[in-house]
Order: sequence, then C-alpha cells, then structure tokens
Amino acid sequence: MWHSWSVRARLTVIASIVMVLLCTAATVFVLVAVRGTAEKYKTEEIVASAVRVSYLVRRERLPPVILDEDISGVQVVNPRGQIVSTSSELVGRPRIAAFRPNEASAQDHKVLCRSSAFPERCMIVVALRVPQPDGQWLVYATDAQVPWYVNRQLFSALIGSSLLLILLTAFGTYQTVGKALAPVDAIADKLAVITTTDLGQRVPVPKFDDEIRRLAETANQTLDRAELAVEQQRRFASDASHDLRSPLTAMRTEIEEALLHPEAADWPKTGDALLESLDRLQALVTDLLQIARLDAGAAPKLVAVDLADLAACELDRRQRKVDVVRELDPGVLVTGDRLRLARLLNNLLDNGERHATSMMIVKVYRVDGCGALEVVDDGAGIRASQREVVFERFTRLDAARNKDAGGTGLGLSIARQIAESHGGTLTIEDSTLGARFVLRLPITHSEC
Repeated sequence: MWHSWSVRARLTVIASIVMVLLCTAATVFVLVAVRGTAEKYKTEEIVASAVRVSYLVRRERLPPVILDEDISGVQVVNPRGQIVSTSSELVGRPRIAAFRPNEASAQDHKVLCRSSAFPERCMIVVALRVPQPDGQWLVYATDAQVPWYVNRQLFSALIGSSLLLILLTAFGTYQTVGKALAPVDAIADKLAVITTTDLGQRVPVPKFDDEIRRLAETANQTLDRAELAVEQQRRFASDASHDLRSPLTAMRTEIEEALLHPEAADWPKTGDALLESLDRLQALVTDLLQIARLDAGAAPKLVAVDLADLAACELDRRQRKVDVVRELDPGVLVTGDRLRLARLLNNLLDNGERHATSMMIVKVYRVDGCGALEVVDDGAGIRASQREVVFERFTRLDAARNKDAGGTGLGLSIARQIAESHGGTLTIEDSTLGARFVLRLPITHSEC
C-alpha cells in the first residue's frame, strides 16, 4: 500500500513521523528534567519540615498531633521505637518507615512504595536523627513522590504543543511538497496532451535552477529529438513512397503503350525498360531493408578486417566504368562486420562512379591511431555547405539528378550509419580533384 501512495503523501507521513519522534524525545527530556528538579525541591521541603519538628523535640514541646500543611505526614519515634507524635493524616497508622540514617549522617531519605502507612502510592520519606539525653529520637517526614508526568498542567501543555507541532509539520510539508511538485504535475499534464501529430508543444520550464528545471529541459530536449525523428520518418516515408512509385509508374507506362499498339511495339526494348525499372526498384528495396536493419540496431558480426584486402577484393569484382588508382597500404586492420564494411565501400564507389569524369582514387592508410579509407573522384565536387546534407536520406544534389538518376538517395546515408555503428566516422573533406570521402575506423586494439 505504501508504494501506491503519492510522493506528497509519503513525504508528509515521513515528516510527521520524524516530528512525532522529536516531540516524544523532547517531551521525555523535559519531563525527566522537570521531574528531577521538582523531586529535589520536594525532598528539600520534606527535610525542612522534619527539621522544624526536630526543634520541637529538642525543646520538649512536642504535641501529640503535629500540624504541618506543607507535607503529607510526620511521625516522631522515641528511642524505644514508639510513635509519640504524628501528624493528623497519620493518626492511627503504623510507622512510615523503619530505616535509620547511618552513623556518618544525621539524615537520610528513600522512596518507599506500597508501605503499610501508604499502601496505594509511592512516598518520599526523610528520616532525621535527633540526639536526646535518653537516646536517639527519629523524625520521619513524608510526602507523595512526584509523578512521572510531574503535573497535569505541564503534561497537557507538552502534549498540546507536540500535537500542534506535528499538525503544523504535516500541513507545512504537504503544502511545501505540493508547491515543489507543481511543476512536475504541469510537465506530466503537458506530456499527456502531446501526441505524435502535435509534437511542437513543449513542457513549461520552472524559473529556478534546480532538478525539476533540468527535468523539464531534458523532457523538452527529448521532445525536440522525437519531433525531429518523427519529421524525418514522415519525410522518409514520403520520399520512399515517391521513389517506389517512380519505377512502378515507368513500368506501367511502358506496358500500357505496348498494349495499345501491340503490333508496332518493340517488345525487346520494352523488356529492357521494364528490367531497368525493376533493377531500380530492387536497389531501392534493398537499401530500405538495409536501413531498417541499421535502425533496429542489429549487432554486427565483428571480425578482424584488412581494409586494403577488402578494398582490393571489392575493386576486382566490379565492372570498371572509370579508371581507378589504388594506393592501398597493407596491414591496416580494423574490427568490424566485413559484409557491412563492403557495403559501405561499394556505396562510396557507386557514388564516385556516378560523379567521376574519368577516374577515381582509392586509398587505405593509417592516421592518428585510425585506419583510413578514401574514395576520391575527379567530378564537380561538393560545396562545403552541402557536405552534411548529402548524408541525409533521399538526398540528391541537383547536379547528381541531372547527371544520373540511378541512385536511390540512400547510399551515403547507409554508409555513414555503418561507419558510426563501427565507432568510426565518414566525412567529406577538401580535395584538389572532386569529392573526397574519408572513412576512419579504430584500428584493432586501439582507439581512434
């Protein structure tokens, strides 16, 4: 049940329990201190009454009944143990006590409970020895012991003040925690109304620089990322549907034209056009599946990969569209998924072939604890302002669209995702030729 309570209720209960303990301890301390002082004063008062009676004994003016309103009772016992004088409250009662002061002291006192004279309560009894010619007389004076609560007025005051403090603590804690958590409630209410169709709203940020402000700022940063991700997803879905529709539309057009004039149709040409559209559709679907796997965070199969060997193998199996200059330093080992790294390299090579004028340069080397792979073409290059844009999904620069529409617009985005999943980077850097793509990956047993 405790865990189902709100933070406000739990903190209020905890604060109230702490205050109960503090008030209890304070009450006990006050009662003990006051009771000790009160008992000391009462004992001194009883001693004073016994001394007054001892004066009467010494002057032999002791009446049979002693009048003393300050204490509960007095008894005088002669050397033979007989009660010769007593206060009016003790007439007819047995001796208050039988103890005597020791030889080193003229007086002594004890607390006696359930004595024969006072069977219903505890009494402070003072015994005073009075030397007389016929022997040692004893004066016993007694009064009720101070109760544990001292007196009803003090006890009521302590209990009342404790209850008031506990109630004020509970009320103050409940109100203070409520005010402190009000921004959290506001954040929760705002988050509850934010939907994927309206991610432009943000939670209110408190003015105080505290944990709740950091919570609100973190929530807003998360909403920023969510809005960006949803926007990218929408744009991705829109671009994907557009790019999927284009080859389908082209195939439909080819088929409809051929069916309208079947006798005059060039069926081999129509088949080639359909195959070209199917190749484009297959490439787009393959890229979409690859992006889905990368977005899902599928773990790569890590092995030691020689970048020079990988580059040589991929270049050997490709049909050359332009001349390729190889500058491959051997022994540059990285840890990664060979198939994914091969896909990354092929995407860079495909991009380079589409934009190269006559040649490409492929380099593998070590630099700053990293294995580096470069693909450089001698095309028009990419302006500095567009070097990050080309890595976005379905992004094609105008020059790329005019020169070759065969790309899906996903290759460079996939390449960068693969690089980042291996703890590396893929960037476009300055070149005296055209575009220069540089992949950096941590060398095995090293940090990049």
